[in-house]
Amino acid sequence: MRFIVSGEVFEKLPHVCFGVVVGRGIDNSRPVPEINELLNEAISSIREEIGTGSLKEYKYIVPYREAFTQLGINPNKYMNSVEAMAKRVVKGSNLPSINGIVDMVNALSLKYILPMGAHDINALEGDIAVRFADEGDTFIAFGSREEEMVDPGELVYTDSKRVRTRRWIWRQSDRGKITEESTDIFFPIDGFTGVNRDRVLEARDLLALLLEKYFRCSTKKLFVDRDNREVEL
Repeated sequence: MRFIVSGEVFEKLPHVCFGVVVGRGIDNSRPVPEINELLNEAISSIREEIGTGSLKEYKYIVPYREAFTQLGINPNKYMNSVEAMAKRVVKGSNLPSINGIVDMVNALSLKYILPMGAHDINALEGDIAVRFADEGDTFIAFGSREEEMVDPGELVYTDSKRVRTRRWIWRQSDRGKITEESTDIFFPIDGFTGVNRDRVLEARDLLALLLEKYFRCSTKKLFVDRDNREVEL
């Protein structure tokens, strides 16, 4: 299985980059108190840092809003995943605990202000790619069983059968969601060279470390940019 980013993506977003972690043999069946602590620390930190300021103008959020606009996606109507999560906690809401892996991804996403995904590899078919959608591509929304059509030309994460994340880093599919039974997981971290590449790599390395420490698994760390568009998972 490979992770491939289409050359057309780099034509539109030349500085986009992806940190990748693959975890195999994960034990996600038990609560991990240390992860809950990490999540609470990240929530407190972003609340303190943003305060009464504008999240839309926060230096680590602006590049994603600008990229959405460049892609023809309204960043107010379709808020990228990390901005939506940060907005929720800055307004005073807490994040529900889902399971250890999901909580860890949320914690690191808030800690570094980076969009991070988690896809159950055993629910994927063929290679996983970031590309612009074709006519006939379909998506199953979270909590739904109905397939919906994806607009051609929309930037998506997809495998060989179905779109896994719509509007690039907006919303993941129900199929491939992480549960207590998930053992092999693909984690992408989306950023920009020259903007937050160092944060992407730091988040990637900490993610791998925490996976090995708390989830008793093996990991593989990878990186994709315009000079290295394809990696073997």
